[in-house]
Order: sequence, then structure tokens, then C-alpha cells
Amino acid sequence: MLRGLTAVSALLLASGEAAALTLTSPAFVDGGEIPSAHTCEGTDTSPPLAWAGAPDGTRSFVLIVDDPDAPDPNAPRTIWVHWVVYDLPASSAGLPAGASPTGLPAAAREGLNDWKASGYRGPCPPIGRHRYVHTLYALDMNLPALDHPSRQDVERAMAGHVIGQAKLVGTYEKRRGK
Repeated sequence: MLRGLTAVSALLLASGEAAALTLTSPAFVDGGEIPSAHTCEGTDTSPPLAWAGAPDGTRSFVLIVDDPDAPDPNAPRTIWVHWVVYDLPASSAGLPAGASPTGLPAAAREGLNDWKASGYRGPCPPIGRHRYVHTLYALDMNLPALDHPSRQDVERAMAGHVIGQAKLVGTYEKRRGK
């Protein structure tokens, strides 16, 4: 059996069909807690990420990390954007911990988060346990030059060019007394 493949991926490969795009992290499992090192209570560095199963025709990837539970998971009012990365090369298969900004591939660019700055800003929920959705998009193109784009700018530019998508959700709740 091939290492790192799920049973479904292995069956798809055996049947001749393409495997689905997957997004994982060695730092946390889907639905699990994001380690504090990757939050405002730690060094606030981006977690390591890995992906596989890019669809045929993938020319680039876009990664968006957001919090749909802001500001309070019991009464969410907004989706808070933590990181926007675009033009990740099709040849890339992940990002190391602390990738923003010096560990990104040379061609990759960062858009603006909701702090109106480029780069990764980790979980720092004001109340309760929040979900942090890491969404990876496979595109059939490289995006045009964008000037300090917001999430919405990147989404407009990639509209009609998404050929695959994968999600990884982590959770975090600030420690009491901090």
C-alpha cells in the first residue's frame, strides 16, 4: 500500500481515476486543536501544511485561512481572514512551519488579512473555541498581478478557474489567565 494515501485515494488510483486534492498538517488533525505555537499565545507562526492529489491542469494554488466564528462562536458576525497566499506553484506540495513570509516559494505572493497586513496571523479568539478553516484551491491559471489584494480580490480573480479544492479545519480557544 502506498504510504500517506487514504483508502479512498488508493482505490481511485487503482481504478485509474485521479485522487482528490487533500490538505493536511503534521501539526494537527482535521477538526483537532491547533498547537499554541501557531497562535497569538505562542510564536504566531503559520503551521506546516501538506497537499497532494492536484488535478490535471493545475497551474497554481491559492490558500486562504479564515475564522467563520468571529467574534463569538455562539453569535458569529463575520468571517475573519487570517492569511491569503496566491500563485503557489503547481509543483509545490506544502509549506513549512513559519512559511510567512520567508518560507514561501519564490513565485508565491501574500494578500491582505483582516488586520490589513500581508502575512499570517494566527488564532487569537476573544471568546470561546473557534474554527480555523484552511482552504486550498487548485487553479488552471496563475493569477494576474494584484496590488495588495484582499481575500475578495483574490476570489474575484480566480472565479471560473478553480479546478479542485481541499479543506483542513483546526480549532483553538485561548488559555484562561493569558
